Amino acid sequence: MSSKALLTGGVRTKEYRLAGQEGPPLPQANAEAINFLNSLGLEELQLLLFSETLAMVTDTGEPQGELTIEVQRGRYKDQQGILSKCILVHASSHGFLDKMLCGNSLLGYLSWKLEPVEQHSHEFIKYLILPMERTTNLLKQEEQLTMTRSVKEGEEVKSGVTIFPWASIEGFVSEAANLVLLRAMARRQNVPSNARFLALDTDGKLCYSTYQALGFQTIQVGRQQAPVFIVEQTVHSEEGIPMSWQFYLLSDGHLAKRVQIGSAGCCIITKMPILREEDEIEPPPVFEKKPLVWEDDLELHSKFLHRKEELRTSHSAYLRQHPDARALLSDFLLFLLLRQPRDVVTFAAEFFGPFDPRRPPGPALRSSHRPSPFRSLDPEPGAGGTGAD
Repeated sequence: MSSKALLTGGVRTKEYRLAGQEGPPLPQANAEAINFLNSLGLEELQLLLFSETLAMVTDTGEPQGELTIEVQRGRYKDQQGILSKCILVHASSHGFLDKMLCGNSLLGYLSWKLEPVEQHSHEFIKYLILPMERTTNLLKQEEQLTMTRSVKEGEEVKSGVTIFPWASIEGFVSEAANLVLLRAMARRQNVPSNARFLALDTDGKLCYSTYQALGFQTIQVGRQQAPVFIVEQTVHSEEGIPMSWQFYLLSDGHLAKRVQIGSAGCCIITKMPILREEDEIEPPPVFEKKPLVWEDDLELHSKFLHRKEELRTSHSAYLRQHPDARALLSDFLLFLLLRQPRDVVTFAAEFFGPFDPRRPPGPALRSSHRPSPFRSLDPEPGAGGTGAD
């Protein structure tokens, strides 16, 4: 469905369409591209969260502007108010193109599978005769991706809404996801062979996007030389000419240089960044056991003296409360010194045994030769004379 309205100062055209219903069928990503996206794990993606800044320069090295890219953890609240963790990508550039002011900004929310959740991009070129401004918004809604696009050339504004069924965009790489994907390829130093991803061309139509590894090269960054891994991305528009970019990437994913094929100038870093290395899990420290000399430890010695005094006071109080215990112990020690037995333990058992309330009472008169229950039936030679009889 389309409608046109005449507005003050220009013409605005707006159309709605459901992708795939009219015209040729939508392109599909192949298995190599889908498998590569699925292979990206949470731990690997967390190493790609950092910011970087590049200078925009002409072919002769004259500064023309600046490019900043920031990838960090974020939180996204959907239309139902549900808050979820995501990857937040923010990129912006501003400068001059053939002495004409230009710039773009990108804000994207990605799932940890690099799927688009929401994205807003805006770019402009201040041509002298016909200034151009383009805005593209992506929003995931249930089982579909809605794209709202607006292009303003001079006073004419064209806008439209395109709805992509979610199942038809498997393997789709948005602008925000592309910045993260390039970092992952750089860390792996590997590009999936013959992989066909999906992307949007300059007209907002779904098309193929391919990546190719161009090998390694050494570039000069300030006073340092740095090895880089070169990846070329090409967006194959269905109607227009293909557009290609070459990305010179450091080992941790930092972008050292970006060149758009056919365009004057490039983006390049001016200072070598601190490379992010993978966090290594260090083994737990091993502490050798040292002999404990508590007498030399002031704190332990103080605790020992305090505990010793507590026990002495407690024991003295118990004996004062139970005078029969002191008399019983005195009798036992006197009897022990008089007999002086070899087996002190058995002698003590025979002495205190009659005081056990659980022991059955014995006969009033018993023989002194009756064996003691605390002794073995066959006493060792010379063991006599240890009894209490």
